Parts: sequence; structure tokens; C-alpha cells
Amino acid sequence: MIRSKCWKVKKMFDGIPKDDDLELVDEILPDPKDGEMLIEALYLSVDPYMRIVLTESHIGGTMIGEQISRVIDSRDEHYPVGTIVRNFAGWRHKTIIKHENTRRMPDLGDFPLSTALGVMGMPGLTAYFGFLEICKPKKGEVVVINGAAGAIGSLVGQIAKIKGCKVIGFAGDDEKCKWMKDLGFDFAYNYKKVILDDVLKKSAPDGIDCFFDNVGGDFSVTVLQHMNSLGRVSICGIISLYNTNKVHSRPNEQPKDLYPIPSTVMDSKQLIISTYDVNKKWSDEQWKEGEKQIAEWIREGKIRYRETITDGIENMYTAFQGLFVGSNIGKALVKC
Repeated sequence: MIRSKCWKVKKMFDGIPKDDDLELVDEILPDPKDGEMLIEALYLSVDPYMRIVLTESHIGGTMIGEQISRVIDSRDEHYPVGTIVRNFAGWRHKTIIKHENTRRMPDLGDFPLSTALGVMGMPGLTAYFGFLEICKPKKGEVVVINGAAGAIGSLVGQIAKIKGCKVIGFAGDDEKCKWMKDLGFDFAYNYKKVILDDVLKKSAPDGIDCFFDNVGGDFSVTVLQHMNSLGRVSICGIISLYNTNKVHSRPNEQPKDLYPIPSTVMDSKQLIISTYDVNKKWSDEQWKEGEKQIAEWIREGKIRYRETITDGIENMYTAFQGLFVGSNIGKALVKC
């Protein structure tokens, strides 16, 4: 008999995720059949996007998410017992899967397994491609990043410094700002304690060339007004709106003011503004190239990363809720 703990979706989120939106249950799994394998989660990813992608079709099912797992029983000769796999099995301890439901593992070398969900995984490549390919930074340019102490923003700031840019980062508490300064950011502000317009005038008196946006809302409108002509904006997330029920997976129902862009500013400055999905826009071969470069920067000491790791799948929901009150620095993970 195979027992597994699993977080199930009880109802759609309404505002800030509440304790009774999900429930932790015990499941009995069958033995794997031919072509299947039984995996056991080692690390589970905790990400803000999980808040907005649920639909009614997920109710009663497993909460979504990526994990790093070990094969503990196998009926697939290509995945023997002990193989480490990356997959979107969700918030589960044990799962029966087939090989087509696994993802390629990055070449981690001597890096911890957890990095496959962070700096060497989707967050790392989101920062890498979203900044370099969309913002196309040039030496000496001014870069602004919000959510800058998170898994993605902290990497964007370090890549910007590698490229010779002036970096201005914003986060929600003083400890995070200290971390950003330790990483080499030129300016690090607690947005709760400053007037955004004033500090942008002070730290970027000649304007902003690149804006990596994780937050959206009024913050972004203010930054756009400080952009230089032909400035580039990479929209990675709009976390300030995730708990307002304005953002979800039904585009036909999204309000027109979801990402309010001052049209006169966009037009007069000829701003280049782009959203993206890192899993769709860049190929597997490009991912390999990005992983190789990130690994090289880490080994050279040019990139540092932090992880906020919570122990136990039973604490998964607590870690998730913490994302929306700024509990994590760097990548948020749960260790099983």
C-alpha cells in the first residue's frame, strides 16, 4: 500500500489565500504499471503565479506546482530507481507518473538539487531571458527592478551589474534592502518608507532605460513616467494585483485597466513594453545555454542566490501564503 500526502483545492481563491481554500489529505496510490514510475518529492516550488492560474476545473484536484523528485519504484527502463526528475506533479509527496510528464533536469554539477527549482530553474531563466532578451541592457544604462529581493528580481539586478548597468532595486523591508546592497545594487529602497517619485528623481536624475517589473499597479505607472526615450520594459509579474481578483486565468474577463500604461507617456517616449512566458518563448537549447551561463557566473562569484526553505509538505500552504506578505528572501521552497 502506497500512502501519499497531497494538497487538494477546495475552492477558488478569493482575495488573499485563506486557510480553508486548500486541504491536506492522505491518498492511497496504486502500484505503478508498465511505463510508469513512482516518484517521491524532495523539493517543492512555491511561486506567486500559482495564485492566478487556478480555474474551477482544479477544484477537487491537486494544487499545481513544480517539484524535484526521486524515482523510488519504476516500470520504465529509462528511469531506474534513484533517478532524479523534475516535473509538475503539484503539491504531492508521492506520485505515479510517466516519462512524458517529466522535464529535463539541468546540469547542476555540484550545486544543490534545490537550485533546479530556483537559480538553475524557471526563476533563473525567467530573469536571464526576460532581462537580456527583452530589456537588451547596455553598459552605463539605468535599470529599475521592483520585487528585487525575490528569486527573479535579485538575479536580474546581479545580471544588470555584470552588464555594467546602474541598478536601483525596491523591496518591502529593510533586511531585503540590505541583501540587495550586499549583491552590489547601487540603490536599494524599502518602498514602504519612501516616496517613489522622489527617490527616482534622486537616484535616476537622467531617467531610466530598463524597467524589470514584478509588481504592476501604481508603482509601475510612476516608473514609466521616469523612463527615457526608447526605454524597455519587461513585465514579469503583477503581484500587487494577484490578491485583488483582477488577475486570473480567464483573459476574456480581465479588466482593461489590469496593467495601466499612461498612453501619452508610452507614445511620446516610444517605450518598448513586453510580457513573456519563459516556458514557451525560448527553446530547450536556449535554456541549456542560459543554464550554462548562470552556472558560470555563480562559480565566478558574480551571482549569489538565497533560498527560503520550509520543512515539511504539511507546511506548504503556510510557505505559499507567506509569498504575499514578503516572508521570503530569494527562492521559496519546501523540503519534503
